Amino acid sequence: MTHQIEFVVAPGGKLTGQARVPGDKSISHRSVMLGALAEGITRVTGFLEAEDALATLAAFKQMGVVVEGPDQGQLTIHGVGMHGLQAPEAPLYLGNSGTSMRLLSGLLAGQSFDSVLTGDQSLSRRPMRRVTEPLQAMGAKIETTPQGTAPLKIYGGQQLHGIDYVMPVASAQVKSSLLLAGLYAEGETWVEEPAPTRDHTERMLMGFGYQVKRQGNRVGVRGGGKLIATDLDVPADISSAAFFLVGASIAPDSELILQHVGVNPTRTGVIDILKLMGADIELLNSRQMGGEPVADLRVRSAPLKGIQIPERLVPLAIDEFPVLFIAAACAEGETTLSGAEELRVKESDRIQVMADGLVTLGIDARPKPDGIVIRGGQIGSGCVHSHGDHRIAMAFAIAGLRARGRIEIEDCANVNTSFPGFASLARQLGLNVTEVRHD
Repeated sequence: MTHQIEFVVAPGGKLTGQARVPGDKSISHRSVMLGALAEGITRVTGFLEAEDALATLAAFKQMGVVVEGPDQGQLTIHGVGMHGLQAPEAPLYLGNSGTSMRLLSGLLAGQSFDSVLTGDQSLSRRPMRRVTEPLQAMGAKIETTPQGTAPLKIYGGQQLHGIDYVMPVASAQVKSSLLLAGLYAEGETWVEEPAPTRDHTERMLMGFGYQVKRQGNRVGVRGGGKLIATDLDVPADISSAAFFLVGASIAPDSELILQHVGVNPTRTGVIDILKLMGADIELLNSRQMGGEPVADLRVRSAPLKGIQIPERLVPLAIDEFPVLFIAAACAEGETTLSGAEELRVKESDRIQVMADGLVTLGIDARPKPDGIVIRGGQIGSGCVHSHGDHRIAMAFAIAGLRARGRIEIEDCANVNTSFPGFASLARQLGLNVTEVRHD
């Protein structure tokens, strides 16, 4: 029985105080994957106890990995080594998590056993050929539906060989999938990216003692090595912090400190874009945790202006655009985004769904095939549909800070895939949001 959850946001308010948002989703996924394949015991703190990362955890438990927790973000993973996974007795169900499915397809392509990856309705529509085709070039045997979507049937016992792959589209998930397959391949596997994407996989492989080679925009691994268990403290997720970075920027008299946020340079596009728009964001107490840079972010309200978003920043902010569109709606003048076709194949078509919602709220938003043009104005009131997309639901909640009237957001249950407790934390910081459950 699924509950329908609706957010109702009363207009106005300001964001003040300090908070640590939940752990980074990308790093939480990878901590389980690499911890499971390592030799020894890996202890993780700050793990994101949300549906996507828990789907990855459940998959490894189904493959015989013993994990204690999660208990308040703490996990103890008893590694089984590179060849210690066991055949799952049933398909591995990954819910709404594209990261789990794409990374696991690479990792499982090199195992001795067969496996099947399935997901919910939304995940089952997302394109998977972008990972299955290069994996097949490495010698993997993977079947998709005729549409190139899940369920994925992965045949074990294939001898993988390294390839030199030039990615047509910048995608950290494709890159990570191929590097994980490369751990099991003969020779070296190289991936060349057309633009920088998040490098958590490379950093964490090195944290587990695996050699990763870099040459300019190429990254490579040699198969046949091993991973050694380590302790990890997962930083707070900048994608979750982004909602409050925008909220405190647009709501007058706001001042907020977001603690222990991961500021990996492949993820800070949202900060760079907001600063170009005139946002007042400072990084305090910068430090390194487990190979990842971390800082406290202080943000104060500031008048924003419309900009042409530089295309080089697009892959570095790909998950943060829904809330950046809210910043654009509150900015003076016009904001233009190009080179972001990728947004059309996320949990929803984020360009179209955000444009529809903004227009409903009285904002001039014009979608383009690879982006959008948004003219800042007065956000009105109305009912918007999130299409089950967690980031869209949270983005429109933040819009309430500058709205003229009440905003209702339908279909918000999936917020739990990335940010459990979003509504209560947002309320503590000053957003007038209530959750309404419909059984």
